Amino acid sequence: MQKLIFSVVAIIAVVAGVVIFNSLPQPKPQALVYNPPRQMEPFILEAHNGGPVTNADLTGQWTFLFTGYTSCPDICPTTMADFKKILPQLASVADRPVKVWMISVDPQRDTLQRLADYTTYFGTEFMGVRAEHKDLYPFVNGLGLMYSIPDEGEVDYLVNHSSAIVLVNPQGERHAIFKSSQTPGKLPTVDMQQMLEDFQLITQQYHD
Repeated sequence: MQKLIFSVVAIIAVVAGVVIFNSLPQPKPQALVYNPPRQMEPFILEAHNGGPVTNADLTGQWTFLFTGYTSCPDICPTTMADFKKILPQLASVADRPVKVWMISVDPQRDTLQRLADYTTYFGTEFMGVRAEHKDLYPFVNGLGLMYSIPDEGEVDYLVNHSSAIVLVNPQGERHAIFKSSQTPGKLPTVDMQQMLEDFQLITQQYHD
């Protein structure tokens, strides 16, 4: 009889613990997480290795997308270097490969060879992609990002572009966007440590 009572009490305690745990506020990412994830329009871009990339190349992996260009003096090389440092940690919390795409917003100067030299320096998980403005602009705009187009004939110019990072899930859908921090006197870059924490929560909650 006592064993039965102990068993009943133990079961009640477990059930109560589960109820209390489920009623507690669960941690949420600080990033903007799309619920449900958003479909991406069909696209065809050029990879730095010379081959085409389409929506299919985003499936089966987690992909971080951001805009940049090889002549960028500050935000782009900083973001690439930060990604290189934190990529092993990002990969450790995911059960799928983790890739990084730098979308060149300077097709006039960023040839495939130039993109290849730039992105492969950071590692094999990095890919540079490009397209002419007629295909590039709608793709970037569809990600919720932007960039400026230089006047015709300009040679020495800067390209204004978004510093946010878009996360695409293994089904090739836009899953989240990480906004950059706006601190006076500092570059508007994404907080990589916060992004790592958010990514871990996102992967734990993800079901394909």
